[in-house]
Amino acid sequence: MACPAGGSGAMAQARGLLTKEPAPQAVPVSDLPMKVCEVALKTGPDSSSGLATAVFRTAKYLPPEWHQRNSDLYHRACAGCEQAERGRAEARELAEHAATAAQRVQQDSTAALGQRLQDIHFWKAELQKEIEDLDAETGLLAAQKRRLESALDATEVPYAIATDNLQCRERRQPPDLVSDEVERELLKEVELIRNIQELLKRTLIQAGNQMRLNRDQKEVCEIDWSDKVETYNIDVNCGRYSNQSTNIQFHPGSVKFEESASIPETWAKFSHDNIYRAEREKLASINLRALIDNILRDVSEDLRMQCAAVNEAFAKHCEELYDTKHKLEYHLKKILKEIGDQEANIAALKQAIKDKEAPLKVAQTRLYDRSFRPNVELCRDEAQFRLIGEAEELTESIESLKKKLLESEQCLRNLEDTRMNLEKEIAVKTNSIFIDRQKCMAHRTRYPVVLKLAGYQ
Repeated sequence: MACPAGGSGAMAQARGLLTKEPAPQAVPVSDLPMKVCEVALKTGPDSSSGLATAVFRTAKYLPPEWHQRNSDLYHRACAGCEQAERGRAEARELAEHAATAAQRVQQDSTAALGQRLQDIHFWKAELQKEIEDLDAETGLLAAQKRRLESALDATEVPYAIATDNLQCRERRQPPDLVSDEVERELLKEVELIRNIQELLKRTLIQAGNQMRLNRDQKEVCEIDWSDKVETYNIDVNCGRYSNQSTNIQFHPGSVKFEESASIPETWAKFSHDNIYRAEREKLASINLRALIDNILRDVSEDLRMQCAAVNEAFAKHCEELYDTKHKLEYHLKKILKEIGDQEANIAALKQAIKDKEAPLKVAQTRLYDRSFRPNVELCRDEAQFRLIGEAEELTESIESLKKKLLESEQCLRNLEDTRMNLEKEIAVKTNSIFIDRQKCMAHRTRYPVVLKLAGYQ
């Protein structure tokens, strides 16, 4: 569609490109003014010409004037023909030049539109690729976020197990209620799980923020891509217009530049910046996914290592408890045997004391009866000395046996106390073994596997 401004420019260019020298411009012939002749009239009485002939003479041209006028008309006619012929030649040449220029300009415009379509297609393809990459990356990051949530949920079981173990071990009886290696490892496990839960929660927030940034940048790229699709369709339609198109018409107001229009440099920079920011967010998302992988791998390994350390401490402590219990049972058997022997010894000592009573009675009776000997017969003879020695020896022997009996009875009481302590200690060890082995270690068999701690299940 030709515009008025373009048409005037083409005509001016056509005039400038004329190579034929124009003919000199002829002065247009104008009508000569009527020559007024003043005739002297006779006023005498004998004048024979009078006023009748004076009027005809003043209205006529002279023959030279008539010939000059005809010559001027011929000259003007020839000049008009020549001028008309030059005008037709110039118009024909100008029309041909204008048609050639219009065709060339239209071809250049079509070529420019084609180049522009290539540029738009390039950036549109780049934006589309970036949108697809961001969408895929956001999906991968969402999967990692779900792994984080699964791993965070999976830490609840180890935490419940560790706290339950600590509570169960609080029910140990005082002799075994000690802050041992198992308790220290359990406390380390509880603290580790709390730290891991805080780390996973912070990482979840970071992943959520990164997904939001990915979606925001994807939306920016989609808007840019949508604008380029619309522009591409408009330019495709513009490129299809031709002089034979039926939907073309004059739009005089369109021949101007919009004040808010961009230039090719800012236009390309706008898409380049969008793609750059999208690439930056995509790289940040990739790095975050790698970080999440490392965190989940380290978390699962740390938890399993700590679980193994706790289990090892439990096993070692249970072995110590079993060993101590076996030793206590061995000593209890010895104490029971010793109690039996001591009871037999006490019975023997009592029997020995009882056996010494009759000889003492005999000796004392003999001394008593001999104290009734009359007068000089009350003699300190050898028999008297032997009887006194026998009574004293028997008395001393009985006192020694009674003393030994008291010692044996005290030893028996001590053995009984020891037996009671051993039995109580064995019961305490049995209770501790039950708590550690049956309660704690059996509960720890429900500890999650590495895959579950890593968020894969």
